[in-house]
Amino acid sequence: MNKIFKIFVSFLAMLLIVGCSTKKDAFLNRNFHSINTKYNILYNGHEALRIGLEQLNANYEDNFWERLPVEPLKVDVLALPGMAAETDASPKEFERAEEKAVKAVQKHSMLIARQERNKQIDDAYLLLGKARYYSKRFVPALEAFNYVISNYPRANLINETKVWQAKTLVRLRNEEQAIENLQSLLKDESLKDHIIEDANSALAMAYVGLDSVTKALYHLNKSVLIINKNRTIAKAMITKKKSNVEKLVLTTNNVEQTARNLFIIGQLYKEQNNIDSSNIAFNTLAKLKKAPKKYSVRAQLELAKNANTKQRLAYFLEVLKKMIKNRDNKPFLDEIYYQAGIIENTINSEGAIEYFKNSLLASDINNIQKELSYEAAGNYYFDKAKFAVAGAYYDSILGITKDENSKRIRRLARKRNNLNDVILYENIAKNNDSILDIVAMSKEEQSDFFTTYIEKLKAEDEKQQVLLTSGSGFLSDASKKGEKGTGKWYFYNSQTLGFGEQEFKKVWGNRPLEENWRLSDKTQINFQGNELDIVQTTKKIDDSKKYDLAYYLENIPSDLSKIDSIKQERNNAYYKLGVIYKEQFKEPVLAIDKLENLLSFNPDENLEVPAKYHLYKIYFSQNNTKADELKKDIVSNFPDSLYAKILLNPDAVQNEDKTNSPESEYALVFYEYKDNKFDSVIEKANLAISKFEGQSIVPKFELLKAYTIGKKEGLEAFKTALDFVATNYPNTEEGKKALEVIDTIKTKIEP
Repeated sequence: MNKIFKIFVSFLAMLLIVGCSTKKDAFLNRNFHSINTKYNILYNGHEALRIGLEQLNANYEDNFWERLPVEPLKVDVLALPGMAAETDASPKEFERAEEKAVKAVQKHSMLIARQERNKQIDDAYLLLGKARYYSKRFVPALEAFNYVISNYPRANLINETKVWQAKTLVRLRNEEQAIENLQSLLKDESLKDHIIEDANSALAMAYVGLDSVTKALYHLNKSVLIINKNRTIAKAMITKKKSNVEKLVLTTNNVEQTARNLFIIGQLYKEQNNIDSSNIAFNTLAKLKKAPKKYSVRAQLELAKNANTKQRLAYFLEVLKKMIKNRDNKPFLDEIYYQAGIIENTINSEGAIEYFKNSLLASDINNIQKELSYEAAGNYYFDKAKFAVAGAYYDSILGITKDENSKRIRRLARKRNNLNDVILYENIAKNNDSILDIVAMSKEEQSDFFTTYIEKLKAEDEKQQVLLTSGSGFLSDASKKGEKGTGKWYFYNSQTLGFGEQEFKKVWGNRPLEENWRLSDKTQINFQGNELDIVQTTKKIDDSKKYDLAYYLENIPSDLSKIDSIKQERNNAYYKLGVIYKEQFKEPVLAIDKLENLLSFNPDENLEVPAKYHLYKIYFSQNNTKADELKKDIVSNFPDSLYAKILLNPDAVQNEDKTNSPESEYALVFYEYKDNKFDSVIEKANLAISKFEGQSIVPKFELLKAYTIGKKEGLEAFKTALDFVATNYPNTEEGKKALEVIDTIKTKIEP
């Protein structure tokens, strides 16, 4: 038995020795190397490639808010000879697949009499090219594909290799050659369906690279349709006839690519404003069985975006509500809520904000969708003239965006910057009104008020502690509160900021206090309605004293000069708001409210006259009889003012002095500053600032006024005035100069 076993083993060893030779063209040799190549080395190589692709796709994130690329492979920098290649972040499995392909060629190639006898070697070269392609090394990948085409023209995988060769040429920006090669390939009547699909997808890639949208659409349409035995194409989507669309049969060889191509077809038709064809593509995708959720769900969203009638909008709103209830759609809830909010905003704007908030709640990553949801919420409040709240949402976008240089973000940043003055002056107006209301109370009323406030503060702190412990977010808290406008005041410190809608309404509190609070006194007390908020401009409130009644009472301003300063700053804030709402935001109702309130405070003449003039302009544009009353008032009571002259004879004022340009007026005021006529400088600077509102000369007058205040009132007042210039005109030379001076005088001011 042992002798027979030894003979058998020896026979097998001899067969292996004979069969291992790659130089002998025999049946045993060919099959030995072919089987070894296919089921050993190449099997492991294909597995490595498959795992690498899974990792690549898992790490790839499509931007569905822009046109999708035909192939989901991001290439930032093209590595060409003589150029430094980008850092290779490709999965290491591609490297392993390449090693297996090289090993297969080195150990099992049977190139005898200039002909390859191992039928698996062309597969090895194809695997080699694919591994290099997905590693974004397109030049060596092209070499592998070219080698197969040149040396194995009758290989089983020759047509697939030609498609990969064309895709690589597209990546190397040689679209014309890729198109020529693919068109030649498609002339072959014997091509299998999956080759035709892949070839048309590659042609679409090439035409997209050449910005030939029409031809790209043609080949994308062909790529998603099954070819029949007569080699004719179903004309459904190409001819755009709906009756034919219902009869088309989609490809099933690669459902992922078919779904992707359908989505791109819908996007391209939409770009051409061909909404009907776009809807056909998206509707077909939405009904495509086994289509990945990321495509089918977003196809429904695109259909909702394309809705252009009230009936269609109402229909898709119901569709979206059903999608929200479907648990399978949880990963897409942020997008679904957002689109529902967009539709709701056209039907019932009051209900849209809840959808936008829910979209933010459903979003767990910072992406474009989160930015869009923040922007939609900000626009909602902006349209309702709640500019401070809008600014808070815009700030959130600017804090998370990864594309600061995009046109959308730059536009949004400009819009947000335009809100700075509104937020600042609204804060000052509310803050100073609060102080003056409390100052007007009797001692007993002040004591009762603060006692009630402290009790509410304790209850609110306990509530916030529960939220912190439970991990509840500020948006969820806000969404439960709703938009009733009553609000609750929280103690102004880091523990309470960031919770609830009311904190959004106090967004200016998120900024450094010295930029937002302009009063000269150290402590400021905010009061509105029946509730209170206390802040300090130069230091944080001591938490150990926030429940101490005496602490609040002793910080109520009592000095008449301080109270007058608070009133003056409040009046200036109301005037600035009136002008901003009138000129910048075109909100006459808000402008009238601020300016009329200002007049009820009996302001100084330098504010009273321009306020009445701006009110006159608003009422005149509305054909309101109040315009005549204001005109008579200005002309009768302030006959020497510039505004009276303008009202009586606008043309004469314009031609009165050709040298009366903004620069000339600034020069005259500056000479008075040099002569130490500080009261006159401040008065004329204020008038010029009102007169030249929005012009580039205004920051110069503001800085000159700040220097005048510094010489007249000292370093503290000087720093406050400079803060104003630096904050309101940060990008001007005057704003930068103000910052430099602030840094210089900081050491001279006691903290």
